[in-house]
Amino acid sequence: MKIAVLNGSPKGQVSVTMQYVHFLQLKFPEIEFEFFDIALKINKLEKDNGEFNKIIQEISSADAVLWAFPLYFFLVCSQYKRFIELIFERNQTAAFQGKPAASLTTSIKFFDHTAHNYISGVCDDLEMKYFGSYSAEMNDLHKFCERQRLAVFGELFIKAIENNALCVRNHKPIVFYKNTYEPAPLTTVKVNGKKVLIVTDDTSKSSNLEKMVENLRSVFSPVADLVQLKDIAIKGGCLGCMQCGMDNVCVYEGKDGFIDFFNNQVKAADILFFAGSVFDRFLSSLWKCFFDRSFFNGHTPALKDKQIGFVISGPFNQISNLREILTAYVDMQHSNLVGFVSDDMGTSEEINVALQSVASRAALCAEKEYVKPPTFYQIGGTKLFRDAVYGRLRPVFQSDHRYYQKHGFYDFPQKNYKWRLVNNAIIMLTKIPRVRREFVKRIRVEMIKPYGKFLKKTG
Repeated sequence: MKIAVLNGSPKGQVSVTMQYVHFLQLKFPEIEFEFFDIALKINKLEKDNGEFNKIIQEISSADAVLWAFPLYFFLVCSQYKRFIELIFERNQTAAFQGKPAASLTTSIKFFDHTAHNYISGVCDDLEMKYFGSYSAEMNDLHKFCERQRLAVFGELFIKAIENNALCVRNHKPIVFYKNTYEPAPLTTVKVNGKKVLIVTDDTSKSSNLEKMVENLRSVFSPVADLVQLKDIAIKGGCLGCMQCGMDNVCVYEGKDGFIDFFNNQVKAADILFFAGSVFDRFLSSLWKCFFDRSFFNGHTPALKDKQIGFVISGPFNQISNLREILTAYVDMQHSNLVGFVSDDMGTSEEINVALQSVASRAALCAEKEYVKPPTFYQIGGTKLFRDAVYGRLRPVFQSDHRYYQKHGFYDFPQKNYKWRLVNNAIIMLTKIPRVRREFVKRIRVEMIKPYGKFLKKTG
């Protein structure tokens, strides 16, 4: 039996993810694992059609496929994403059709589920038989119980291949509707000195996107700035070298135009709109490159307090995973989401109303400097990064550590000695039956009592 391992790490075999696959390789010596360093060699695969076809032929002859990759910004890295796009662009889906598949990732468990949802959806679109995901924390291989768990995952996957097991499809096929958006004049929105920037990947890929962007751009007074990522000299995707973790200095510094663009234009804007078309089950690999390359800012909210909206062409409302990723991205930036506009949301009239709405909302929120309260995405994600950076990742992400110290991210509740004493005293007292009865009786009233003084002051 041969399993084609599609390696999604830009670091090739010098990757934590590959160590987990090598563990499976040693655990099941009767299985042939054939490795393809997809992300590392994407430039060659894109330029050399013959080299690309060789890999496709090897995949076609394999008994199964293992998508193995580290997480990059809620998803796969842009290089891996581009390979998936090439499969569809070059009509090579037949090599994947009917094949058993699974995914294996390494991360610190930050939005690992959205990455697996994406790959699961891609497998469904390729008509593969997807038998599930394995999400490993980076250090899991050091633990005996986790090695056991990984071995069972491998065993189950191999048995599913051998037994030609049945598989349940997790995602409905995406339907690309050919609708034509007709713009109409919108009421001018004044931004009162606030800077508005619209970033898109390539409007020539979709006439609907081009017209929506132009209509949104012109509604603002003064007219919003527009930058297309295709016009930025971007040398390549994030390499995962983590050099930026020390001082936020990227390995591409001075070698292409991305960092200056991000620092001087994106960070300088008060209102940002990101516009793009749906490719497979995300935006384009060029947009993914934008998100990945912005990692030179580390795990810090580089776009803090900005108003951010999205304009999307394609079946956006059929892909809940994409909406979740973009919503979480804004929340993790400590920014304010003003809304989504897509050309599949209704008629041209409804789209024009939506464009007017997000533009007006963005201007008003910018004027009031309003950012909505954080949700689980920001609270949970920030605590995950906080603990990781405070602990074992501090030597790698020293710039994050300095930022977290300065901005009070290290808000460990264990340090609140007052409440530790109060809590311990209450717990001891409630062991007395009479006190416990009184405690339960009064708890609801006591919970709201502290709010009274604030309401009284407001009144």
